[in-house]
Amino acid sequence: MSQSKDVKANQQVKETVRSGYAAIALGQQKSCCSSQRSGQADPAKLAASLGYDATTLARLPEGANMGLSCGNPVALAALEAGQTVLDLGSGGGFDVFQAGERVTATGHVIGVDMTPEMLARARNNIASYLQVTGLDNVEFRLGEIEHLPVADHTIDVVLSNCVINLSPDKQQVWSEIFRVLKPGGKAAVSDLALLQPLPENIRTMASALVGCVAGAILVDDVSQLLETTGFTRIKLTPKPSYIQSMQDWNDPLYAEIAQNLPDKKELADYVVSLSIEAYKE
Repeated sequence: MSQSKDVKANQQVKETVRSGYAAIALGQQKSCCSSQRSGQADPAKLAASLGYDATTLARLPEGANMGLSCGNPVALAALEAGQTVLDLGSGGGFDVFQAGERVTATGHVIGVDMTPEMLARARNNIASYLQVTGLDNVEFRLGEIEHLPVADHTIDVVLSNCVINLSPDKQQVWSEIFRVLKPGGKAAVSDLALLQPLPENIRTMASALVGCVAGAILVDDVSQLLETTGFTRIKLTPKPSYIQSMQDWNDPLYAEIAQNLPDKKELADYVVSLSIEAYKE
């Protein structure tokens, strides 16, 4: 494929993702990375299954949790007071607001999202966050995770939750994460990755793309990207229970994908939730 065709294809992927998540933000369709559509589980139940604390969830602004998680990067990050944190693909502010409480008034959390509708929703939630916590330490910026609107060497911890797998240029995303991190900074990411290549028909399904499946890459390739970028102390922890839960809850998205898999194959044979920890020395 020529470079111009590559660029065009990547832009088409971004527009598919952008329009899908704009529809979620506006309430025109339900969550794609979750079982929210099934009616058998809601965002709170999904978050609880991923290890989010019920008390913390209850303090979140209404609508911040849209069931778009595939892990718990906030817990993975072990955040401390005074840190500056960046959340990639921040959506309605689900992880941003939780991180804000952990870094306290001396810290700062920045959420970046490429979807204006999501950004508006998150910014509307700031007033509620301030009222509940008394903290004025979060902000949301419009931008793509391949081109972060953040200065070099300014971030202590980068978070991301089921977002990097959506990017058509993951090497660029990890390069940007490395750029903005301070020396000694950490990436704490929950993402979807592949245990084996997806069938071609699954990769090209738009619903699978927005649902965070079609853009996922092999676990070994994630490791290689991190090493190539310059990260050290890399730790990748597969969490198969997430995909198994989606199957158990009969989520329509996952059911649609499952119907197109080869005989006797399940989505959990291909896809896994992956906790990623990596440092910039």
